[in-house]
Amino acid sequence: MNIVDIILDKRYGKELNYEQIMYFVKGVTARTIPDYQTSALLMAIVLNGMSEREMTALTLEMADSGVHDDLSYVGDVTVDKHSTGGVGDKITPIVMPLCNSFGTKIVKLSGRGLGFTGGTVDKFSSIEGFNIDVDKKDFPRLVKESGMVISSQTPSLAPADKILYALRDVTGTVDSIPLIASSIMSKKIAAGADAIVLDVTCGSGAFMQTEERARELASAMLKIGKLARKTTTAIITDMDQPLGRTCGNVIEMQEVFETLNGDGAEDVLDIASVIGAKMVKHSGKAGGLNDDELVIECRKRIGDGTALKEYIKLIRSQGGIIGDNGPVYKDEPVPVSEIKASRDGYIEAIRADEIGHASVMLGAGRVTKEDVIDLGAGIRFLKKRGDKVSKDDVLCILYTGKDSKIKDDKDHINDICQRIRKAYKISDSKPAERVSVIDVIGD
Repeated sequence: MNIVDIILDKRYGKELNYEQIMYFVKGVTARTIPDYQTSALLMAIVLNGMSEREMTALTLEMADSGVHDDLSYVGDVTVDKHSTGGVGDKITPIVMPLCNSFGTKIVKLSGRGLGFTGGTVDKFSSIEGFNIDVDKKDFPRLVKESGMVISSQTPSLAPADKILYALRDVTGTVDSIPLIASSIMSKKIAAGADAIVLDVTCGSGAFMQTEERARELASAMLKIGKLARKTTTAIITDMDQPLGRTCGNVIEMQEVFETLNGDGAEDVLDIASVIGAKMVKHSGKAGGLNDDELVIECRKRIGDGTALKEYIKLIRSQGGIIGDNGPVYKDEPVPVSEIKASRDGYIEAIRADEIGHASVMLGAGRVTKEDVIDLGAGIRFLKKRGDKVSKDDVLCILYTGKDSKIKDDKDHINDICQRIRKAYKISDSKPAERVSVIDVIGD
């Protein structure tokens, strides 16, 4: 068997067998297949697609390229959650303590942000003292203490995927449903959970910009989950405008605390309640509640202080500092500019991708993995889609960290403001409402 024959088979639309895919992934992991040949096969996959069997084989082999986490110490059914990303996505810090309030134990490995998609690890890192690089040997103790642990992903988790993703990023082979689905699911399977809940975002701030594409990706991941014998649910959610009232790191975690204190944005509450309900159901902790009742109970627990108690427990268990007014953060967001409405009317749209790029320009995100982010940078939204505004009403406020040099660069701040103004569209009539949770598919 050789890689050239495998490339040619896929180039001519043939279905690769398990042995060919295993040979490919092992060669990628061992670096015995040159990057140019790997890239050639990736492009052939982009052009000709993959069958369900091929996708599943690729997923399982990538998962097997590193270690599989053993979660048997949890002593219960384990559930993992993954979001395909977006702007202002703060759902994980809400659903972890929410699920734990039902008795669902959570072991979460999460990544750092790149581009305008914020990383959950970065958000938790903004809390003073919080340890996000937890040694694996400490996981059982933390789960026993608080029922939860969140940590950064280790290099040993699906290393083949990391190699392939880096190549896809520079060879124009990112936008492929089979490659995206296998990339996501390989990490989830290697992470060891019994069930997986997928938040598949769609809209201007999501990787899948249309609902149709989001459904294609969801369907592919559900098929992989079924063939891999993992209980899997996909939830299609709206990311056509920023989620919630903030995007950034410190200010998003401040919003999480506000939400768990009973002051949550409707879109955040809707999505967190549905995702949390599915996770609790899959863990077997629903307590006889049906799906609708469980969503209602989740929404109640988010706002009545029940989930908040678990959130504080999580922060303290990993070294985070809690002050008189909640978590203590490593930086202080400082307002540097305001964006005001140019006319009377209704907010018809806020392009989440433009907002995301603006937040990166403020310092809230990374352009490369080596970039150091400004934890205090971000944007707070005072007006969202459907809101009525008058000329000169403040639409949003821009922040940087207290020591940021960007705040003193007036030209740079002006460029950011121009970009945000273009992201807002104001019209004479109120736009039709969009639901936050578009569909729930699978188990």
